[in-house]
Amino acid sequence: MALEHITVLDLTHMLSGPYGTMLLADLGARTIKVEPPGSGEGTRRLLEHDPDYARDGMGAYYLTLNRNKQSVCVDLKSDAGRAVFLDLVRKADVVFDNFSVGVTTRLGIDYAALSQVNPRIVTCSVTGFGQTGPDTQRPAFDQVVQAMGGGMSITGTPQSGPTRSGIPIGDLGGGVFGAVGVLAALVERDRTGRGQHVDISMLDAQISLLNYMATMHLMSGHIPEGIGNGHFVHVPYNSYPTADGHVIVACIGDPFFERFAAFIGLPELQKPEYLQQPVRFAAKEEIDALVGAEMRKHPTAYWLAQLREARIPCGPVNNFAQALADPQVVARDMVVEVPLPAGGTVRMPGNPVKLSAAADRAFTAPPTLGAQTREVLGDWLGYDAQQLDALRAQGAIA
Repeated sequence: MALEHITVLDLTHMLSGPYGTMLLADLGARTIKVEPPGSGEGTRRLLEHDPDYARDGMGAYYLTLNRNKQSVCVDLKSDAGRAVFLDLVRKADVVFDNFSVGVTTRLGIDYAALSQVNPRIVTCSVTGFGQTGPDTQRPAFDQVVQAMGGGMSITGTPQSGPTRSGIPIGDLGGGVFGAVGVLAALVERDRTGRGQHVDISMLDAQISLLNYMATMHLMSGHIPEGIGNGHFVHVPYNSYPTADGHVIVACIGDPFFERFAAFIGLPELQKPEYLQQPVRFAAKEEIDALVGAEMRKHPTAYWLAQLREARIPCGPVNNFAQALADPQVVARDMVVEVPLPAGGTVRMPGNPVKLSAAADRAFTAPPTLGAQTREVLGDWLGYDAQQLDALRAQGAIA
């Protein structure tokens, strides 16, 4: 695996941080969760007793985000526990957290402190607003940064009002950029021999994802509004109801429209002026209504077959069951079986990063709390049984 030579100390909790370290673990990094004795990190408790969404006392959040990881229980608030953690840092490559700004400094495990112990260490912190600027101490969760980042204002319609993304893109975006930042810092370390700190703001990530739409606003001063499933340039580009569902048609540019108009055969779309995008866009509501009325006459499967034959970009609006059973998704190993600690397996999304030189990934079970404490501290750090027992008696480890 590409990252099998890398060891990550994972101090993360909830979603943004654990997702980032899950991506690194999926790529082969030895990822050691460092959890507080007692309850462990927060997602262990989410849905743990739900009959639909828990297995072996672990909820769907924890099961998904912590595959391929190990768990060590260390009390970072005690001197003895912090000394154990520093021993781990001496041999590790990455320390990844999503604590609030200032927590690692108060614990004495920020980059400045850890780089004194291991100059090659790369640290990453994913926070709501980053570690500089006036809002570093503001708490933030997914929907807060979705709202502040502008994305909600263009999701939905003027009638429905702003709408959050159905997936927690605020949290997940922070995790993705955290993993990217760590990989960049590791590459630079290969050149310089020194690590560095990666500062990821969830709000920054949302602003980055605005991409060309933000540039268009900055160029023109125009403030875009929500346009539902339509597009602010291309027509027809929308979700259209069929006899039994919805189909996306995406005609980008004049040539695709010309092909689509010939395919669907509606006389009203044969106007020569419609071959020009500005004219089509001015008639967007009329064109969408015509296309929608026509597509209601047949079921989704009919339209998909016809549109694909005509080479018109299209796709069904899948529910979760349909999306996860899609033959393309299955062929790409995007639904995987992950073992459970007590036996059996649970199905979950796979790893989207496909590397041609990588061996097939055998997923390992999400760890029970502290399951590898003795293994990691004994086999990896070389602590003997007497040391381990003494640390456990002090409450420094569990």
